[in-house]
Amino acid sequence: MKEELKPIWFSIIGNVFLAAVKIAAGLVYSSLALISDGVHSLSDVVTSVIGLIGIRISSRPPDENHPFGHSRFEPLFAFFMGLALLLVAYEIGRDSLGRMVAGRAIEVNSIMLGVAVFSIAFKEFMTRYTLNVGRKLNNQILIADAYHHRSDVLSTIAVLFGLLTEKFGFRYGDSLAGLIVALFIAKVALEIVTRNINFLTGTSAPSEICERIKKTALAVEGVAGVHDLRTHYVGPKLHVELHIEVPPGLDLKEAHDISEEVKRRIERLDAVDTAFVHVDIQGVTE
Repeated sequence: MKEELKPIWFSIIGNVFLAAVKIAAGLVYSSLALISDGVHSLSDVVTSVIGLIGIRISSRPPDENHPFGHSRFEPLFAFFMGLALLLVAYEIGRDSLGRMVAGRAIEVNSIMLGVAVFSIAFKEFMTRYTLNVGRKLNNQILIADAYHHRSDVLSTIAVLFGLLTEKFGFRYGDSLAGLIVALFIAKVALEIVTRNINFLTGTSAPSEICERIKKTALAVEGVAGVHDLRTHYVGPKLHVELHIEVPPGLDLKEAHDISEEVKRRIERLDAVDTAFVHVDIQGVTE
């Protein structure tokens, strides 16, 4: 199994298990908080399935209709996962306000608290595992899925806090915590959406990456100058176009070999997928 698929399958299986445990406990002890948190875990299953489909599509090789590959599908699916996070934030906020208005009280026991604590620990493990793999592979779908796990951690912390305050007689504690969690989730979701909009619309690389590309090209023996550097994202990776200047008097093969070495070195950079190098003669070609 490919490395990027392992966290997705772990997410699907883990969230189905957690949802079943939380919903069962919620139904047995009439806890709307645990039932809602279980439904939240089920929503993670849906987004993980979307992520799985996105990874499979984005990893397809180039074809006639997509000559540069299918990598743009990755931020496309991550974008929709960010929108799903926004929906989760809305639902948590709405439910929190609903509980405040209703002012209902429940009897909290150690089993309910234990379910919440176990869920927090298990989901935090899932978050860190998925985030580590996502950052290692620079996979935006896995990173978005990791933050979705983190949203479940936060919502369950709110549930735990609510259950504890409910146990000690403060019936509005869970609702206030839920509102805070909803705002945090919304912030993370907006960051995911914004980042992947940039990937989808072909925004240019940050200035520090552009400088690194220039320095990489200038470090190649025979390169006298670099100009007209242009970059844009195709999915989470960059396509780079630049002109290098070589001294006059070189034959065609020498100039070609220099441009190929520049191309190889730039494409070894983590952020770069493909580089297109144009050769100009120093002092002659404009």
